[in-house]
Amino acid sequence: MRTPAETMTAYFDGWRRHDAESLREVLAEDVVFDGPMGHVEGIEDNVASLHGLLSIVTDVQVRHVFVDGPDVLTVYDLHTTATDAPMLTVNWAHVVDGRARTIRAVFDPRPLLGT
Repeated sequence: MRTPAETMTAYFDGWRRHDAESLREVLAEDVVFDGPMGHVEGIEDNVASLHGLLSIVTDVQVRHVFVDGPDVLTVYDLHTTATDAPMLTVNWAHVVDGRARTIRAVFDPRPLLGT
């Protein structure tokens, strides 16, 4: 079984490969995502949402990972085709039995909204 840090490393490795389907291996069936652009529940809807997101992601550069038991906080620069500059993003995941159960993302959505 993966540690929480290994789970989230695999998660972001899937992003870098633009492989949303591989994320099924690290997401819990009842995973819940919350972020500035929306709320998504369940593995099917999360994978579908990630397919959309990964279509504009060009790179993910992890700056730092903080681990506190089952909680993993990843600070990264998100590069996309929709923005000129990378977006500083913080992702807080709660991992149970090697799978992310909850994921919360924090970033300024204005560059994506054109404001």
